[in-house]
Amino acid sequence: MNWDQVQGKWKEMKGNVQSKWGELSDDEVDEVQGDRTALEGKIQHKYGKTKEQAKREVDEFIDSL
Repeated sequence: MNWDQVQGKWKEMKGNVQSKWGELSDDEVDEVQGDRTALEGKIQHKYGKTKEQAKREVDEFIDSL
């Protein structure tokens, strides 16, 4: 699966995102609206990760789908 597919199915993917990054609130996940950069930014902020770490985690998440 690629990010375009995730973005197209965002409403379905929100549960998967919250399972992976449980500290993100419903509102935060809703704010992302399928925007990968926004998701990476939320992960950085909430988990104290670097930009590269957040990007890697999102890549791994996509690969696992």
